[in-house]
Amino acid sequence: MRLTTKGRYAVTAMLDLAIHYADGPITLADISQRQGISLSYLEQLFAKLRRRGLVDSTRGPGGGYRLSRIPAEIPVADVITAVDEKLETTRCGGLSNCQDDERCLTHELWTELSDQIYHFLSNISLGTLVNRQGVQDVAARQDGCKKIELADIERESAVV
Repeated sequence: MRLTTKGRYAVTAMLDLAIHYADGPITLADISQRQGISLSYLEQLFAKLRRRGLVDSTRGPGGGYRLSRIPAEIPVADVITAVDEKLETTRCGGLSNCQDDERCLTHELWTELSDQIYHFLSNISLGTLVNRQGVQDVAARQDGCKKIELADIERESAVV
């Protein structure tokens, strides 16, 4: 499996939204500046994320994007698959036609690895990542402000 830039950037941008969940709608320009991802690329990614129901958008002044659910309810696997990334390690893409239109010798091994990767990423939410000290440190550096507490995010989501 090779996670492409598309999947990595989608997870990074969604984590940025999770970190700023309590701040209301966040512009793609803000995410672009903090994360060093081109604005036009973010626009493409967020169109897919919106279609899959992971983000909501608000137009006009004060508009931007918000997570559609609290960060703890959005698994990383959902973000990656929303932008058309496959969590697949087989050479055949899971079609069982790896060698001369038949299953290859190691097909089951790679299928099991794909399942393990999907399970791993399905069990890590954006909320889990927000709570990691390393993420907190980077977010504080990027924002130049206070650390974000998950309790603050959950309390804010209860109000919304």
